[in-house]
Amino acid sequence: MPRKKAQDIEFGRISVPKTYDLLAEQLRRTILDGRLEEGARLPTERELVDQTGLSRSSVREALRMLQVEGLARQRPGRHGGNVVSRPDNDLMARFVAQFVISRQLPAHVVHETRETIEPGLARLAATRRTDEDLKRLRELHAEFCAPDLNPEEFAKINIQWHKAVAAASRNDLMAALLNAMSSGVIAATTDAVYDSPEIHAEVIQAHERILAAIEARDADAAFRRMERHMKATREHAEGERPANKPAAAKQK
Repeated sequence: MPRKKAQDIEFGRISVPKTYDLLAEQLRRTILDGRLEEGARLPTERELVDQTGLSRSSVREALRMLQVEGLARQRPGRHGGNVVSRPDNDLMARFVAQFVISRQLPAHVVHETRETIEPGLARLAATRRTDEDLKRLRELHAEFCAPDLNPEEFAKINIQWHKAVAAASRNDLMAALLNAMSSGVIAATTDAVYDSPEIHAEVIQAHERILAAIEARDADAAFRRMERHMKATREHAEGERPANKPAAAKQK
């Protein structure tokens, strides 16, 4: 087989990672592996410069990346500096909101997501809820039933109630997803088509039935009732069902 000439051999482009990416990945792995607990102090910029031999600007960029990801935060004070943190619901909410807005996802996608996860959350809540969970749900429901709530107040309490059901499920991942969707859901429930006394009364009744199932630890009933509630919410938001049409002929 004839040998190729040097000019006939092609080499692909080589991409070298930026130094701050390499440092950020080392720090990220150290945090995610659990070697540093939440609140633990990270090395200072000067210490990282001395340890790694990188420039101060590279070290700062690596730390900034961790802050954006929610893995580090600045602690003020004499003993402050960069400390380990964990991504919280607010961070996830921002990322989900950016995802929805940047992709211009239609409202029905949000409603489909709720229809998928919230019945499961209600089922788990019926199994795992505590007396404190029930107390919180009852208090929110009492606020929900107060007369003369304006649409914004109604929507906010509505979401707080759904988030309380999610918290009672003890499934942190699904609860975090619901929390992240909350701002978008509030916007949807303040839409003019949703703002009517008839629909308010229907939602209150749906919550009462779901709450009764959770209190009775009836997981199947909690699932069915939340599923029916989410379907009705979507139909109202999409204008598929008028306010005076019942959600179902018979509630179980």
